[in-house]
Amino acid sequence: MLPIPPADLPPDPVTPVPPPVPSHMAPLSRGALAVLLAGMSMLGPLSIDTYLPAFGAIQDSLQATPLEVQQSLTFYMLAFAGMVLWHGALSDAFGRRNLILVSLAMFAIGSLGCASAHTVHYLWFFRMLQGVSAGAGVVISRAIIRDLYADAAAARLLSLVTMIFSIAPAVAPILGGWIVIWFDWRSIFLFLAFYTVILLAFCYWRLPETLPLDKRQPFNPRFLARSYSEILRSPLFHLKAGIVALNFGGLFLFITAAPEMLPHQLGLGPSQFAWLFIPCVSGIFFGAMAANRIAGKMTFVRQIGIGFAFLLCAASVNVVFHLFLPPSLPWSVLPLFFYTFGMSLVGPGATLLALDLFPHIRGTVASCQAFATTLMGAIVAGVISPMLSGSVLWLASGQLAMTGLALGLWLISRRFRHRLLEPLKLSAGAR
Repeated sequence: MLPIPPADLPPDPVTPVPPPVPSHMAPLSRGALAVLLAGMSMLGPLSIDTYLPAFGAIQDSLQATPLEVQQSLTFYMLAFAGMVLWHGALSDAFGRRNLILVSLAMFAIGSLGCASAHTVHYLWFFRMLQGVSAGAGVVISRAIIRDLYADAAAARLLSLVTMIFSIAPAVAPILGGWIVIWFDWRSIFLFLAFYTVILLAFCYWRLPETLPLDKRQPFNPRFLARSYSEILRSPLFHLKAGIVALNFGGLFLFITAAPEMLPHQLGLGPSQFAWLFIPCVSGIFFGAMAANRIAGKMTFVRQIGIGFAFLLCAASVNVVFHLFLPPSLPWSVLPLFFYTFGMSLVGPGATLLALDLFPHIRGTVASCQAFATTLMGAIVAGVISPMLSGSVLWLASGQLAMTGLALGLWLISRRFRHRLLEPLKLSAGAR
């Protein structure tokens, strides 16, 4: 049975009632909660972007080929995508807090393993362990937000988390480049382990459980099969999840091509990756700020439409520029600011509309949604980026194609939603 699509204009927010906070925990303010959730979500970009400038050093140290080092990212992304399908279902069954704590401990172990790897194959294994655990923060933070807040309030908090989270992709490659210069590539993973241990301690003492026992779902094969089947049989879910995934793929195309594009196309060194990442992250930050300000003041449809206008204009300008002129700074990276600005306008609305298709299993929906985005990232990193990274024009064309497909999915989802609502309107008119 197809779900009834959520309304485009969020109703007046009705804040869900979370379980009581244990007496030894001081209640978290909305700002503190946003910082904590963003800190957990940062594990993903930190574990990718910090070590991109170290590819050459890893290759020399482990006597590996460039492709073998590139595959350490691909294996990470595949492990991330495979496990992200289960984080939400596990948190629906065993609680949000418990899964966060276990995942952070696993990530710390994986980071220490990467730091001590003596062959590229050991690096692959511990990168997969990192990938298995890193997705919990991204998935469960969305479920926690929806446990505690509704509609416009949830959209504002999600945008605030995105604003804080956007610091990681800006700082990570710069930090990774300096760590490689000052120390060595292993120190990058030691830093990740240290960061994760601090985060684990803070979550242990301050993060309460947000999913009451009476709202938890059974973790058994029959219920899981029914839940995943219900989600995966929903055309609306696939359309809305595909919107976010394709827009992210257009950005990730440039990020994963950075080790090839920046040195060879733009002549930049390991400590100059900020030329790419600062425009990207600034766009995410200011776009999330705009989404936070307009949450509840306009429909999700209008907000998403404005976001797509930025996405398409930015990608089109980038293609036209490189059709006639060679790559140069800052023009080859400036359009990414407007692209990521549009991404941040589209993301919250599309995400919440997908989560509210199945309100009784939001954790599982968040997992499926994150899986779609991560799988897209793995395909981009392992297949599309290596094919296109030899030319900025090819990268810009790939980005335009992806966001064009995302717009097509959004328009199809609007038509499909109207088709689902027509029988309800007719039956209401008959009464």
